[in-house]
Amino acid sequence: MNEKRLQDKVAIVTGAGTRGPMPGTGQATAILFARHGASVLLVDWEIERAQETQAAIEAEGGVASIFQADVTQESQCQAMVETCLERYGGLRILFNNVGTSGSGKVTEVTDDVWVRALDVNLKSAVLASKYAVPAMAAGGGGSIIHVSSIDGLRAGMSPNIPYAVAKGGLITLTRAMAVQHGRQGIRVNCIAPGHLHAPFVAHISPEKRELRRKAGPLGTKGDGWDVGWAALFLASDEARWISGVVLPVDAGLLAAAPLSVWDNLNEA
Repeated sequence: MNEKRLQDKVAIVTGAGTRGPMPGTGQATAILFARHGASVLLVDWEIERAQETQAAIEAEGGVASIFQADVTQESQCQAMVETCLERYGGLRILFNNVGTSGSGKVTEVTDDVWVRALDVNLKSAVLASKYAVPAMAAGGGGSIIHVSSIDGLRAGMSPNIPYAVAKGGLITLTRAMAVQHGRQGIRVNCIAPGHLHAPFVAHISPEKRELRRKAGPLGTKGDGWDVGWAALFLASDEARWISGVVLPVDAGLLAAAPLSVWDNLNEA
């Protein structure tokens, strides 16, 4: 196996910063991409978060630069891709990672939460891809990876209709794009993280965090690095014949019926 699995490739990672003391999916993925030879455009609305990621990459001798953007805005997605082409001369990988919560049952949904959840989780991926696809096609193809959630496949731990619908939309987007852009040499896949221990859920109680760990058949704690390693594989030539798939990264949770993990949930 080539140690530099993305040697000489160019990647955009959206949501490349982190919200807390541990790496999130965006930061971990950006570091792994750079560690394996890619030049990475770090995209984040909070520039300080992206600067932390850039510092970590450059400390290892990697190549990365920052582009500040709100990827729910079409003009900024266009500028993001144009900047990537100007700085690095091409684009081979797009990791659509930005996300936000959206709680409530359908009877509790408010217009502002609904619109925000769909804009950040789904619209951003559509707009980023709109400008990434032509750039990738011009360079011979590439890999687009969307970050969904197991909540886009199954009802979640708590009611979150806006979030779940948006994440489910990413799965539909993945399959449609894989079909529509395959002849351009573009692979499109989706990662569905499970109950990660990551900044996105840093606010939950230790008791709930432990329950989430126990629910996975592996019984181990996942983090942003686990998603990063999956993204690295899907971005690499090792996955050259894989497109249109949804890859759960969830400790086996989707394989389990609720009562099949009963003993796990009650273990000391």
